[in-house]
Amino acid sequence: MNMDRAKKWTVIGGMVLCHSLVWATDPFPATQGALPVWAMGPFVRPVDYPVISPDSTTLFFCPMRGEEIRWEDNDTFNPAAVVKEDKIQILYRAEDKSGIGIGQRTSRIGLAESADGISVVRHRSPVVYPGNDSGKAYEWPGGCEDPRVAVTEDGLYVMFYSAWDRKVSRLSVATSRDLKHWTKHGPAFADAYGGRFKDMWSKSASIVTRVENGKQVITRVNGRYLMYWGESMVSAAVSDDLIHWSPVLDDRGELLGLIYPRDYFFDSALTECGPPAVMTDRGILLFYNGKNRTDEKRDSRFNAGTYSAGQVLFDLENPYRAIARLDEPFFQPTADFEKSGQYKDGTVFIEGLAFFKEQWFLYYGCADSRVGVAVYKP
Repeated sequence: MNMDRAKKWTVIGGMVLCHSLVWATDPFPATQGALPVWAMGPFVRPVDYPVISPDSTTLFFCPMRGEEIRWEDNDTFNPAAVVKEDKIQILYRAEDKSGIGIGQRTSRIGLAESADGISVVRHRSPVVYPGNDSGKAYEWPGGCEDPRVAVTEDGLYVMFYSAWDRKVSRLSVATSRDLKHWTKHGPAFADAYGGRFKDMWSKSASIVTRVENGKQVITRVNGRYLMYWGESMVSAAVSDDLIHWSPVLDDRGELLGLIYPRDYFFDSALTECGPPAVMTDRGILLFYNGKNRTDEKRDSRFNAGTYSAGQVLFDLENPYRAIARLDEPFFQPTADFEKSGQYKDGTVFIEGLAFFKEQWFLYYGCADSRVGVAVYKP
């Protein structure tokens, strides 16, 4: 990337944000144009095209179907991202053409790597998929969906993904040392409270990370690992080993809700957790996906059903208490490839966030069909 191009990104990003977004009154002073000082951004698209698209040439012998298939020829979307050996590693959801409609095909998780965050080299076979293994009961026939990934200080990669049997989505855990070979550990909540939440619909985990010595790593919060998770509301869960997780409950013994959808806002239908949360000196910053309602209680400034991205800040001492929240999305579908695909209402579904060469790379699904990237340089 040359300096002229870098300057162009910054200027264009500022113009777009100032023109299109007007933020509600916030207790923190605004910086970087429209964003409050606690938020991260602006994120600017470095290229006007997706970085990963479907590929009909890659073949894979599927142990579930017992035949060779074109595993990523229908859609490639909803990516995770992490840094390994001075490259960004992108783990993305890929669907074959075994069915019709969202959730009716089989999903597998592919791997791509990039030296610059934009140009990618893809592995020819998926790295996580429904097979004859411990995940069979939860993953056949729907597969493995929507990964999020982060790494510990000692190099253990932890992936959270949705195991989909086409009946119940279960938030599941897998670990790896090389991102190519994964050990599946089953549903994250299988053992908590006597198995009470094992078969509950669950998905979308954002584990808390921090940046230390230029590297984004999983961190503990008040002595334990912490994730935010969920879609109809944001909940929390804690763990001592990154594999077995216990949902946080309220005084009545029910799931503790941290934030909820808001009528007449961009997140009026869903608040679905995005990439790994980031601990900062101001609080724990959670990125999430907000879906707009389709009825009279939707945000009329955005298309009905649109997925846009929000940010919320949680207190460092009490990580279940939200202390600030954006009232408008910091990132929304504007490019053609974000509004044309199997989800035509428009989607920027954020799942991957990687700190790489002093910049933040945000990877997202485009209309449930392709993978895009946006970049924030602090």
